Amino acid sequence: MPNPSYVTFTPPEELMKATLEIVKMARETGKIRKGVNEVIKSIERGQSKFVVIATDVDPPEIVAFLPPLCDEKKIPYTFVDSKKKLGEAAGISVAASSVSIIDPGAAKDFLEEIIKKIQEIRGRK
Repeated sequence: MPNPSYVTFTPPEELMKATLEIVKMARETGKIRKGVNEVIKSIERGQSKFVVIATDVDPPEIVAFLPPLCDEKKIPYTFVDSKKKLGEAAGISVAASSVSIIDPGAAKDFLEEIIKKIQEIRGRK
């Protein structure tokens, strides 16, 4: 399935796996927000450190404005290929279109590594 228009870059498979691990660690030792409404609030309040967006959201309009909003607020973000996996990593029994990490907890150093890799992929420093 080709990526929807809101996907601004495609992270490699291992980066997606690592991202899901970080969401799980942040959930267990830090603080996350789940679902597009909570994610938007965390971005607009300046609480979000990192946003994860699923690429299989239908309709795509649900999350299409998240990448530009993150760019505007200078919040790093990435994509994962499955809202089901994102929901599982976030500790919920339903799919999650997006997750915002407020406090990475024990995942802090891992998160910094991921952000560096994403900046490299996107060609930004």
